[in-house]
Amino acid sequence: MKHLVITLGDPLGIGPEVTKKALKKFKKPTGTKITLLSESAAGFTNFDNFIQIKSKYKKPSGHIPSKYGADISFKALTAAINICLADKNARLITAPISKEAWAKIGVKFTGHTEVLKHYAAKNKDVLMLFKAGNICTALATEHLALKDVSAHLTKEKLEEKIKLFSKFLNNKKLVISALNPHAGDAGKIGTEEIKILIPLIKTLRKQGLNTDGPLPIDSAWQKHLAGKFDGIFCLYHDGALLPLKVAAKEPPVHITYGLKFLRVSPVHGTAFDIAGKNIACPGSMLAALNFALKY
Repeated sequence: MKHLVITLGDPLGIGPEVTKKALKKFKKPTGTKITLLSESAAGFTNFDNFIQIKSKYKKPSGHIPSKYGADISFKALTAAINICLADKNARLITAPISKEAWAKIGVKFTGHTEVLKHYAAKNKDVLMLFKAGNICTALATEHLALKDVSAHLTKEKLEEKIKLFSKFLNNKKLVISALNPHAGDAGKIGTEEIKILIPLIKTLRKQGLNTDGPLPIDSAWQKHLAGKFDGIFCLYHDGALLPLKVAAKEPPVHITYGLKFLRVSPVHGTAFDIAGKNIACPGSMLAALNFALKY
């Protein structure tokens, strides 16, 4: 029996709303169990179990980053991780949390990915990966300031993440994007391509990985969208997310790959500014549910 474990994210964001809407549209097959974790499941349908998460903090009156929302969303996530580690048929679907809120209660992790890596990684690292139809992209670094990216592009870190991505793609053709404009322009703009990426790609090819690059990020994306590559590996957050959200013709799904269980989520944040107005689109959450079911 497939078990979809869903955390509703920050209760003051749009997570509960998009999940509620998505579950109404979701075609749950016979033999599939759904468990929800949050403060409340009022108004929800099409689920089997509910685990209530309580907070020691007072609930604020507005839709804002708060200690209350952080406490509930973090407790729900850790409880859901324990369920998934104990149930080999479980797949985790997470609605968005607020990193700002987590910081208010001293959570040491910057987001979902870091928590999941800490508690449930198969090996040393995990891969932040995004899929929308034929578009498939993954990240070398996650939630880092742009000025810090270069320092984190070590051969060891890149090699492990590229191998994870190649495994996800079943070793289909993968392009690795450059860090600098024009792929460094032979070292005139930057040297990361010459010192790190080119030698690494040569090593990976010798190991049998179907890799190409480094290509300037605009060229790499053009070729990927034209179908010349099955996946594009990007070196920093917005290098993947911006083109993905502009080019995707169907709702994208976020996947954390390399865990002891599958984890997916919608590709959007808490959107406190529209929370409570019943106007949030559930498309990405529905796509996440369907991916978790079929993967």
